[in-house]
Amino acid sequence: MQRSRGFTLVELLVVLAVMASVMALTPMAFDRLKEASEYRTTVRTILSQLRTARTVALAEGRDVQFSVNLQQRTYGIEGQSQETLASSLQLKAVVAGLDANPQDKVSIRFLPNGGASGGTLDVIRPSGSGSRLRVDWLSGRITQQALQQ
Repeated sequence: MQRSRGFTLVELLVVLAVMASVMALTPMAFDRLKEASEYRTTVRTILSQLRTARTVALAEGRDVQFSVNLQQRTYGIEGQSQETLASSLQLKAVVAGLDANPQDKVSIRFLPNGGASGGTLDVIRPSGSGSRLRVDWLSGRITQQALQQ
């Protein structure tokens, strides 16, 4: 008896079913990957800009402000181009009363002596997890910690 080569109909249907389920899961996985990437990029950018503001204040002997516009969802060092917050993320800020104004714009001021006005910035994911970026008012030191859900 000679055996024919090829695939049976059942084998082809199983392969098609597996491929269909993989294709159905791909958009969800891509969305999670995109959200995670936006979150990491935002946290890194804010940390970098906070550190840059502190360094410039020390090096040039002048006040430098890192500002967040909560209404327009932008952030960055005053006088430089502002970054836009990703739509999937939320940003909460707590700063000294002198560094907030009615237009939902808040600032953390870095001083030439190494200090700062202090404050915290919370970058929050849709799941509720996130990072708290804290600027110490006395030393100007910038730290990052995970937010507790």
